[in-house]
Amino acid sequence: MAWFEREFIAVPEDQKNQLVYKWPDLNIRRYSRAIVNADEAAVFVRSGRVVGTLGPGRHRIDAEELPVLGALVDTLTGNNYYRAELYFVSTREFPRVKFGGRLSDITDPVSAQVVTMRAFGEFALSVRDPAGLITALVGTARPADPAATLAWCADQLLKVMKVAVTQGVSRGDWPVLGVSAHLPQIEEAVLRPTNLVLYEYGLRVARLGNFDITLGPEDAERLKRLAKDTTYVRLAGDYQRYAVGEFALGAGQGLARGVGDSGFLGAALGMNALQQQTVLSAARPLGTAATGAFCHTCGAANSAATRYCTHCGLELAGARLCRQCSAALSEEANFCGNCGTAAT
Repeated sequence: MAWFEREFIAVPEDQKNQLVYKWPDLNIRRYSRAIVNADEAAVFVRSGRVVGTLGPGRHRIDAEELPVLGALVDTLTGNNYYRAELYFVSTREFPRVKFGGRLSDITDPVSAQVVTMRAFGEFALSVRDPAGLITALVGTARPADPAATLAWCADQLLKVMKVAVTQGVSRGDWPVLGVSAHLPQIEEAVLRPTNLVLYEYGLRVARLGNFDITLGPEDAERLKRLAKDTTYVRLAGDYQRYAVGEFALGAGQGLARGVGDSGFLGAALGMNALQQQTVLSAARPLGTAATGAFCHTCGAANSAATRYCTHCGLELAGARLCRQCSAALSEEANFCGNCGTAAT
């Protein structure tokens, strides 16, 4: 019996990072010592059914000490072996499990723009029920690769986050721009439904780690520009004034960089001059202009030297004329530019 007790069953050091480790021998020698670490649980399975579970500690494999092993005795070996599958399940948290991917195409309630949101980050996974994990997910035929189990949990978390974030943004609870400020609320909204999915598999997401929800670079730039344009249009009063200002600003920046695009510069300055003329015209009574007169009949603008409307041909009412030669005078003229007679 002393020789038997020298055999120890435990998880090898290089396998302790696994969620589930299966002891390679189906025949477990009687009186062996099973060492179950503080962050583990040992699960005995026979014919696809869990027949016993051992908690942390050092256990002697004997039916007298562990009555649950009585059904595992292999009589063909003279009751010296127990025939069963033994699994060591890690009960500690597995932090830094990565997840991430595309969430959905979402319509931003503020800008009415369709954008694509993405999420990426980390979470901590732990085993809630070792026996449930063995029978419902990992299986008994062959222990699953721990990376595959973690990846499956990451997929479930991302699926729940798609629904939660889409609903929250659509309701206006969380803005598309600046959604990172609401990560605590998003974590709370995601953890409960995720753990409901994982409950029957004996797993749970303990907490989310460092994670973020972002837009694609093109979508982010588009929404930022749209927000800036909306603010400036509101400050300028209307879109035309804002557009003229943007053209002029672009021309100035081009000159500062030494860009010689005269066509763009001319268009910018021309629109700026037109905008200034429109603003000044709105402040003057009908029939006058800074350099001439407006036709009372058709409203066309005419130069100061024009007596008749160049658009409809009718005489301009209110035009100043020289009392000597009848030449048209501007509003600011003190003398006639044609004959030198003092204006009255």
